[in-house]
Amino acid sequence: MAENGEEKLIAVARHIAKTLGHTDNAMTDDILQIFSNFDGRLREKLNENISGNDGGAALDQTLKTLDRRISRFITVDQPIWSDSADASSFLDAVDELVSVIREWNAMADNKAVTSCLDRAEDLLQQCMFRLEEEFKLLIERGGAESSDNVAGGGVGGYSDSDDEEDDGFDDVDIPVAHLVSDYNITIDALPSGTINDLHEISKRMVAAGYGKECSLAYSTCRRDFLEESLSRLGFLGLQNSSKALEDDDNDVEIEKWIKVINMAVRVFYPSERRLCDRVFGYSSATAAAADLSFMDICMVSTMELLNFANGIAMGSRAPERLFKILDVYEAVKDLSPEFEVLFSDQYCLFLRNEAIGVWKRLAESIRGIFMELENLIRRDPAKSAVPGGGLHPITRYVMNYLRAACSRPTLEQVFDDNLDPSLSSSSSPLSLQISWIMEVLETNLESKSKIYRDPALSSVFMMNNGRYIVKKAKNDELGSLLGDDWIRKQAAKVRQHHLNYQRTSWHKILNTLKLDNSNLSSNLASRSLKEKLKQLNSQFEEIFRTQSTWVIVDEQLRDELKGSVAGNVVPAYRNFLGRFHNLQDIGKYADKHVKFAIEDVEARIDGLFQGTAVAGGGRK
Repeated sequence: MAENGEEKLIAVARHIAKTLGHTDNAMTDDILQIFSNFDGRLREKLNENISGNDGGAALDQTLKTLDRRISRFITVDQPIWSDSADASSFLDAVDELVSVIREWNAMADNKAVTSCLDRAEDLLQQCMFRLEEEFKLLIERGGAESSDNVAGGGVGGYSDSDDEEDDGFDDVDIPVAHLVSDYNITIDALPSGTINDLHEISKRMVAAGYGKECSLAYSTCRRDFLEESLSRLGFLGLQNSSKALEDDDNDVEIEKWIKVINMAVRVFYPSERRLCDRVFGYSSATAAAADLSFMDICMVSTMELLNFANGIAMGSRAPERLFKILDVYEAVKDLSPEFEVLFSDQYCLFLRNEAIGVWKRLAESIRGIFMELENLIRRDPAKSAVPGGGLHPITRYVMNYLRAACSRPTLEQVFDDNLDPSLSSSSSPLSLQISWIMEVLETNLESKSKIYRDPALSSVFMMNNGRYIVKKAKNDELGSLLGDDWIRKQAAKVRQHHLNYQRTSWHKILNTLKLDNSNLSSNLASRSLKEKLKQLNSQFEEIFRTQSTWVIVDEQLRDELKGSVAGNVVPAYRNFLGRFHNLQDIGKYADKHVKFAIEDVEARIDGLFQGTAVAGGGRK
């Protein structure tokens, strides 16, 4: 029964089609289309009938009908999407054209059908050109509308440079975004309705094999938005990249770049990724177009931003550039998770790899700066002695530099990333690097101490610099890296220089003050003490005159040193004077031989190390 009913229905369809075919070919085509859409089995039967008669003629009539419907849209000057009904009708006609081409492709070996298919492809191409044009107009109009809606502080902070109203189709200014402090936002760059329209167009273009053209049209418009926005925020692309190479000291440009790359990677790019997915859809058929569009949108600005960082990495390795490079390194490092997520598809993979490469080159530059610092210390010549044995400028520079550098937690990671797994050490790579620099500095200072002819002044010089090193390293991140054991050893070296100073500076006076306990006659004893007192007067005069111009930079060390000298010299001198006054043949005339009273010696010792001619003085 069902089969008989089906045969009767097919027969009726054929009769109607045959009858109408003698009077109105266009209507015949419409009836055939209606029946074929009604049931797939009818399509097969009717196609058999058509094929058996004249398939080319049937297809020709179908194309003529579609051509009439489509031509009124593709030739009109007014945008199709200015009227939603027109837009819907145009898309329906395009869908029918694509469907016809697909259905008749199976009969492409028929010459008449092939000729018709060529016409169909030409018509489809015209449709795609018009869709591409409408696609661009929608993006421009949607951008202008979005800019108007959020002007004055909406999400994303859009700003349109032209406040005059227009119809949204001609001479549309590119909306741009202002810098924000909170990067946890998403920019809705186009209205939801516009996104839906764009999605419908992209779906047709991708289905018709024009995905690349659609992607290019989309990315061109959106790339203009990105580049204009970055420009408004102060980033000038390749101009900044060359500027980074030419002007290493431009902190303003680096600070600006850090803000711009954060804005781009945390706000602009995620927003563009989201917009791409909404416009092209999430299906496997359109995913490639979405990925390609996103890559094309972000490629130029991403490469220019990374080129700036690369320019910083490729600059000189002068130690003073460390902190600028660290700033740039930290910015790229902090954005690594975003780069990983955003640029994970096949088209964007090279951007992610470029970001990783720049990050590694920045790290290499940072490590190279520490090698250069070593060389600078090693090559620093021992030209002239620091007056008074004071603090050498290189000591102050290196210690303050290392303290500032080690206060940056990122620095340790830079060295850890370059760790050789074959080497086993209980210390971190950064600790080893800092320890080596300190060893180079100590060697350099020892060579400089040999410039002083007076061994005591040489010891003072080493005391000053050693004490400064210990103070700067203690209770600081630098000290944590060097370790408590290293600090104790350095403090012990300072104490040894202290002892060396006393031994080489005051040993003559202390030897002179030693009393001879042998049983000498009164005359011989008197003569010996008078001679010693004369020597003491001369020695005191010389040492007080000389060492009053010497320098002990650290106040605590200065007090300790003077206390130590006084503790050794004053008691011995008091005993000496007591013995001298007890001589019978001197007695009441003793004071005229004594040039320095006990109080004078104490005062003179207290006045030691007051010199002010310190190289590089003025800063702690």
